Amino acid sequence: MALHAVALGDARKSPPLVLLHGFGGGAFIWRRVMAELGPAMPIIAYDMPGHAGSLHADGAGGAGKMAKVIRNDLDLRGVTNFHVAGHSLGGATAALLALKDPKRVLSATLMAPGGIGPAINHRLLSHYAQAETHLDLTWAMELMFGFNATIADDLIDDMMSVRHLPGAREALDRIFEAITYVSPIGERLQGELPLDALAALTMPIRVVWGVEDCVLPVMQADRLPDNVALTRIANAGHMLVDECPLAMAAILREMTSEASPG
Repeated sequence: MALHAVALGDARKSPPLVLLHGFGGGAFIWRRVMAELGPAMPIIAYDMPGHAGSLHADGAGGAGKMAKVIRNDLDLRGVTNFHVAGHSLGGATAALLALKDPKRVLSATLMAPGGIGPAINHRLLSHYAQAETHLDLTWAMELMFGFNATIADDLIDDMMSVRHLPGAREALDRIFEAITYVSPIGERLQGELPLDALAALTMPIRVVWGVEDCVLPVMQADRLPDNVALTRIANAGHMLVDECPLAMAAILREMTSEASPG
């Protein structure tokens, strides 16, 4: 089964912005960001493998497998160069796209990305993945947002609608096991990106992190190499795309403008 994506504009005429959501999400999380960006730049917002319209697509697993499938899909679409932005698991996937294909990636924006360090709130992610009712999912999401953030009802509705698809729960379980592992001393950790290789990249790279992130601790940003710009967002948690879409859109406009060819 092919990947599903929301595609806006003509990606063959100018380099598109590729948007990658996080664990348990879908292309729908970018709705407000895309509306704010407007029609000037082509956009390809993917449903990641194992999620939403790509539930049964190949590549559901860790960020490495997902990056390979997305790169292949971009080849099929005739996309030669692109900007990429990703949130959480999508951020780790975006980083791997930049590492594997640096000549094609014009800029990389990583929002609360996975893989910068080993720490991950695996209990919260597990509860989030297993939530079966609107109330259960809302409770899990409240811990993933900033302390005073408002959770939009339509976000919960969208997430519940894709979770009720046959096989969705099992897919999330498989992805959770792929992105985390148990250490020899019994800690459940996440896989890590090769930060030394990230330091060698030459395209603009920005990491954005919420100071109140309770999923991936913002202190991991201290490990970033010098070529990666860092923006900390006060009063925001892990769900940056949903919590502050206007700020995320502004950062994406800046990144894509800075790295536009010509």
